[in-house]
Formats: sequence, C-alpha cells, structure tokens
Amino acid sequence: MLALGGLGFLLACVFGSYMASGGSLGPLMEALPFELLTIGGAAIGTFVMANSMRAVKHTLAGFGKILKGPTYTKDDYIELLSLLYWLMRLAASKGAIAVEPHIERPNDSAGFQKFPKVLGNDHATAMICDYLRMVGMNADDPHQIEDVMARELKKSLQEELHSAHALQNMADSLPALGIVAAVLGVVKTMSHINEPPAVLGAMIGGALVGTFLGVLLAYGVIGPCSARLKSVVEEEGQFFQVIRAALVAHLHGNAPQVSVEAGRKMAPSQHMPSFQELDEAVRAVQV
Repeated sequence: MLALGGLGFLLACVFGSYMASGGSLGPLMEALPFELLTIGGAAIGTFVMANSMRAVKHTLAGFGKILKGPTYTKDDYIELLSLLYWLMRLAASKGAIAVEPHIERPNDSAGFQKFPKVLGNDHATAMICDYLRMVGMNADDPHQIEDVMARELKKSLQEELHSAHALQNMADSLPALGIVAAVLGVVKTMSHINEPPAVLGAMIGGALVGTFLGVLLAYGVIGPCSARLKSVVEEEGQFFQVIRAALVAHLHGNAPQVSVEAGRKMAPSQHMPSFQELDEAVRAVQV
C-alpha cells in the first residue's frame, strides 16, 4: 500500500501545484484520453513485442508484489530455520537414512507438516529436498554443493528479475512515445493553421500533453514500479540464501544449531530473528 500512497502523493503534488499556479485542468482532461490511448497503447504493444507470453503474465503478477511488498516475514524465517534444524538434528542423531523418507515425500512427512508455511512454498521445499537427496547420494563435498546452489539461485534471481527489467525498458521508451504523440498533435495543428490563435493554442497545448504524459509515466510511475519490484524480488531471494547457508554449514560438519545460526545471518536485517528468538524456536523442535 505504500506504493499507492506514493503514487497519490505524486499526482497531488504535480496537479496540485499546476492548479495552484493558475493552470486549468480543462485542456489536460480534454486531451488526456487520446494522448493516453496513443502512448499507453504503443507502450503495451512494444512490451508485448519484446517479451514472451510467460514474461507478460509474470510481469502482471509482479504488480501484486509491488503493492504487497516482500512475502516473507520474521516468522517465516524462524519457521524455515526450525525446519532445517529439525532435519539436520535428525540426520545427526539417527543418520542420513532417517531423513530420506521425509525428503522423498515431504507432503506426507510428519516433520514437514509441523512447518506448513515452508511446506506450502514449493520452491523452498523442492530446494531443501533436492540438495539433501544429493547428500544422500554421497555428493557431500560442501564446496561443490555450495557452487551448484549458488548457480541455481543466480539463475532463479535472474528469471525473477526479468519482469523488473521489462518494466524498466517500458519506462525508458515512454518519453520517446510521448514525443510521438506530441508530433502527431503538431501535425494535426498544422492542418488547421487557418484557425484563430485561440483554437491553435488549445491544439498545441493538447499536443504538449503527450510529452508531459510520457515523461510523467516514465519517471513517476513505471520507473519507480520497476525499482520497487526489483527490491522486492531481491529481498525475497534472501529466503533461499538462508537455505544455502544453513545446508552448506551442515555439510562442513557443524552442529545443527551452528548451521541454522549461519543461515540466520543471511536473512534481511529487518526480518532477521535474534539469536534468542531462534534459540527458543529450535529448542521447541522435537525430533
């Protein structure tokens, strides 16, 4: 909702100062629908041309992230670390073979069911299970596992960031599309050159609305949306960095509580549980 508040404040300042200085909204409102159709339609057309249908759908879904912000909270990180602790404690006390039934069928696992938020996150569950399977297949070199996980997370982040890059490309094109709309308005004006100055002035003003709208949408709406989406995606990516850090620490032979502490350090500062909070949570976990 912070994004909507910022947009409202932006529009209030831009149009409020215009009206306070003696400007009239009449010419703007008269030209706005046609200029918006020209610029908005051209921007949507170029966006569809430049992206696949999957990317278009992904970008539309990204507007939900822009409005809601990051998905994960402190409680989510505590639950994730608690699950990792439970799995690592089970492996340490009963051997890696005891973990196998849980990672092969996580939906049927009594252990995973204790942590429903993580279980409901298909990406996180699949990542945990896949790498623990690799460990069970004797791929237990921590440096090798860390390298594979880092490359997978880099790939996933790049795919998630595509929507932000696509929006930024649209923002970069909007000022030029505003000029296109303005030029069309000038062409229209020149075809009515015999009209009185008052009529020509209104037509030129309408043409300039195109330039104004292109710049406003680029730097006041779409550009900030792109930046916001990028920051949300990058913050959500830290959720999976926590998994990587904890599992790699486990493979280095650290105790479960030390391993989840390594994972805790990768959580975003505003959502990172304190040492005491995590300690209390893992103490409540029963193997």
